[in-house]
Amino acid sequence: MASHGFWFTGAENAAGNPSQSPTTPRAWCQAAAQKFTGGIGSKLYAFLNVGEAEKAAQAPDKDEDEATVESCGCNKPCNCPKTSLCFSDLYSTDLLPALDGDAKTMNFLQEVVDILLAYIVESFDRSTKVIDFHYPNELLQRNNWELSDDPETLDDILISCRATLKYAIKTAHPRYFNQLSTGLDMVGLAADWLTSTANTNMFTYEVAPVFVLLEYVTLKKMREIIGWQDGRGDGIFSPGGAISNMYAMLLARYKMFPEVKEKGMSSVPRLVAFTSEHSHFSIKKGAAALGIGTESVICIKADERGKMIPSDLESRIVEAKQKGYVPFFVSATAGTTVYGAFDPLIPIADICKKYDVWMHVDGAWGGSLLMSRKHRWKLNGVERANSMTWNPHKMMAVPLQCSALLVREEGLMQSCNQMQACYLFQQDKHYDLSYDTGDKALQCGRHVDIFKLWLMWRAKGTIGFEAQIDKCLELSEYLYNKIKDREGYDMVFDGKPQHTNVCFWYLPPGVRYLEDKVEKMKRLHKVAPVIKARMMEYGTTMVGYQPQGDKVNFFRMVISNPAATFEDIDFLIEEIERLGQDL
Repeated sequence: MASHGFWFTGAENAAGNPSQSPTTPRAWCQAAAQKFTGGIGSKLYAFLNVGEAEKAAQAPDKDEDEATVESCGCNKPCNCPKTSLCFSDLYSTDLLPALDGDAKTMNFLQEVVDILLAYIVESFDRSTKVIDFHYPNELLQRNNWELSDDPETLDDILISCRATLKYAIKTAHPRYFNQLSTGLDMVGLAADWLTSTANTNMFTYEVAPVFVLLEYVTLKKMREIIGWQDGRGDGIFSPGGAISNMYAMLLARYKMFPEVKEKGMSSVPRLVAFTSEHSHFSIKKGAAALGIGTESVICIKADERGKMIPSDLESRIVEAKQKGYVPFFVSATAGTTVYGAFDPLIPIADICKKYDVWMHVDGAWGGSLLMSRKHRWKLNGVERANSMTWNPHKMMAVPLQCSALLVREEGLMQSCNQMQACYLFQQDKHYDLSYDTGDKALQCGRHVDIFKLWLMWRAKGTIGFEAQIDKCLELSEYLYNKIKDREGYDMVFDGKPQHTNVCFWYLPPGVRYLEDKVEKMKRLHKVAPVIKARMMEYGTTMVGYQPQGDKVNFFRMVISNPAATFEDIDFLIEEIERLGQDL
């Protein structure tokens, strides 16, 4: 009979104990804990077995000598004792690379891992708080966060680790819906640990050979999914979608006016960019950073669902040209931040082709829908774009940060950004220099963001990501169907959401029946902030809110957490009503 692996362990032993069946949470957690070797397993087992404390207290005491002997944690069956270290007498200088520092290092890191594993298990427990909220001044006073000239002991360092996680937001919690990036993938986490252990830089093949190759392979796969022939083109992983969008604007300017690289903005005419009024603020921020200016970003009207109106785009391009300006960049959005809208890419692509303007697609939030056969139609036309931003750390739940810029034209990034520093990018190296990717980046030092995405992709396969994304979309439709006709709720726009964004007002009884519309809107504007504050103070859940245009504050529910279930959506609705009933 085939093994069921990690998740099946312990079922055989539970068969003779009906009260401890493998389906009960305690039995499952205990079985899981026992799979970890050495000290991790025993400590995690103890952490999960807190309900048995009273029984343990009544058990006969073991011999003192026996109680002090622990598994050494050496990852194989053995009888060697684990030395009990007193971390209050040790400092970082006692760890590797100190002489004889290996045992102390392993013990210290074992303690850190124990803290992390306990936090991970707790994060997925719905009976725990999403947040242990304290106001900034209060939190500053509760712990000593100040830096000192003298070193602290390793015991103090472990205390700091525990305190940091105690007050951290549990972004893996199934009821955390506050941001576009939520959840915690175990394979991605393992990859992040490995990346930090390798501690290298992505600028050359000679210092990051495997990571550079994995970036090459993964970016090519992503370009294939976009629809560019044979996955040809270019790309890079950058520190977030805002930087990826700025890269795109930088390339568009260089493509049209390559002399700007050496001579600056004084050498080119007045450039103008175009984007939806619902687009991300990073488009204007990129224009400011590149010296183009925020006034040179023209916002195009969106329809009632938040989609860019192509006819307005064309008229504004014509108007800019008549003024003597040079349209050089259009940023369409695939999944707007608030409404989750997908701009109509095919007519936008037609307009960009007609006026010879670079077409960029900001798919930071919605780009991952390309992984879903059911939902990828929402990005029809993306293959005609010159560039695309895609953030796997959002809908694909890759640990932060993981953002890619994909570019259709190969070599453009290199010619735009290269400075050919001879101490890094020597031209007489003994390998293919095309794998020295650092000169096409704006950064010199570049973090390894690729490994967690690559390893998760290996673990899930494309179909695994597809199922994960489809589930999140299914949950959002479930929420929409539950509240669209429910008393006390109004939808911000009609029709089911295109993405996982569900935007709605909750009208408490004290607001619901007001006839004065001005007073009603004035009071409704205060409802979402108060309920959100109460959510955080109770620690039960978190969901975002904001105004939009002339619309007063409303809730923006987004679902990207793979741990969320239909029951969590039900809980959210009930919690909003509970916290807002007296308003």
